[in-house]
Amino acid sequence: MSGSLWLKPPTTATPLPAVPRPRREHPATRATPPPAEGHADPSADPGPPPADEWPAADPMDELAERLDGFVAVAVHPDEIAAILESDGMTDDHIRLTYGRADSFALAEDLYARVERRHPEPTALRDGPWHSELAGCLLRGLVFALPGLAYVLAAPLLAGGGGRAGLPGGTIPLLAGAVTGWVWNQALSHRAYTWLGLGERAAAARALLVGAPAGALAGTAVALAVAAPGETPAAVFAAGQSLYLAAATVLLVMGRERALLRALSPLAGAFPAFRWDLPDALRAGLLLASLAAAVACAAFVVRPGARRGARGRGGPAPAASLPYGLFGLGSGLLVLHAGVGDTLVSGAGAVIALTLSMGPAEWLLYRFRGESLTRLRTLTTAREFRRAVTGTLVLCLGGYLTVLLALTLAATLVWPDASWPTPPRIATLLLIGTVLWLGLLLQAFGAVLSAAGVCLLAAAAQTAVPAAGPLAAGGAAALLAVLSCVLLVRPTVHRV
Repeated sequence: MSGSLWLKPPTTATPLPAVPRPRREHPATRATPPPAEGHADPSADPGPPPADEWPAADPMDELAERLDGFVAVAVHPDEIAAILESDGMTDDHIRLTYGRADSFALAEDLYARVERRHPEPTALRDGPWHSELAGCLLRGLVFALPGLAYVLAAPLLAGGGGRAGLPGGTIPLLAGAVTGWVWNQALSHRAYTWLGLGERAAAARALLVGAPAGALAGTAVALAVAAPGETPAAVFAAGQSLYLAAATVLLVMGRERALLRALSPLAGAFPAFRWDLPDALRAGLLLASLAAAVACAAFVVRPGARRGARGRGGPAPAASLPYGLFGLGSGLLVLHAGVGDTLVSGAGAVIALTLSMGPAEWLLYRFRGESLTRLRTLTTAREFRRAVTGTLVLCLGGYLTVLLALTLAATLVWPDASWPTPPRIATLLLIGTVLWLGLLLQAFGAVLSAAGVCLLAAAAQTAVPAAGPLAAGGAAALLAVLSCVLLVRPTVHRV
């Protein structure tokens, strides 16, 4: 400290204060016997006593009143002692003025005199970990609506022999989609990091450079794995990669409503469930939606083209690599859920998983906000562990309930979709557990652990498709253990 915390008017002299004396009873309040009859009361109206007969004020009362606000919220006398010393009180001054040996003795006396009045903790309703449910549901909707593009494009992609037991053209589509998920997951992390640093222009710059590169990468991979006769599928995969890049830009920059408007032409897929639409109309709806998304994304990233938009002190590119690996593992798990039996039977699972990402995001915010509130209201580590574990179970259970309801609803709506068997439902719920817990660990910085577990589970399902339930169950159990070990520690819950 460079000076006292208390601003006092300057004085030319610093006389030593008098030693406090015990309080004496005021003459006006002293009990006196009633006067005898026939005698006047000499003290009936004594008037004010002389100034030198008033009792001396106790300096401890004056000090306690002055420091009341600090003393009432102190949790230990040493805090009060620090305030006294910062106020410039020396031990000699304390002995002469207050009759105490030093600042610690004076602090203990003040601590005993003033009642504790700690402020009540307030819930973080408007903090960074509070999000509205409507916004998260909107994001889940824009995640799922692109699936209608496959309904419109199905007749255009027909033809050609299939591979690996899948219809023709499926391999290029899946390869391009997985490439886009990996690239855009890493790109999103980099852009979000710039946004967290307050560098919105630098985030736009990262998206302006990275989004086209991701579209080119997805297109190149799809063309590389396309077999003869799968050229239409490879062209569609190129458009798919371009859309994923544009959607990443709009979602990162908070333009979900613009993306929803860009996807509105895909509503023409609903009549296609019952009637055969002309190929020209199908292609026109697809191109209109793609062009609208690209145009909106180009408008959003315009600040990234300005001079000085690069930013300084930003994240290293390697820091985004684990997030790309998590995108690879989670994307492969979703694909396995969709093509485990047939594309038609797995369509409901993919739609449900995609739609559930909105409620999943809201539940992640909910868990983080509730944990921070418990951190401020609970007083022991044991109570905090129990509360966080209970919140984790409730949030995970809520997500799985939503996922199951969406799966059943999608099965009823999707044409020719077979009713999911109990083993498939169990596998889907296990995959949902892996995805939600992986996202939760990623939110707390444990992205390497989440990515490693997801990649191992995806690799096991790819190598041995029959081991899908076992791989998903093992991954879910491992992530549950990691979450319980990590998230019950109060030190990890910091904003």
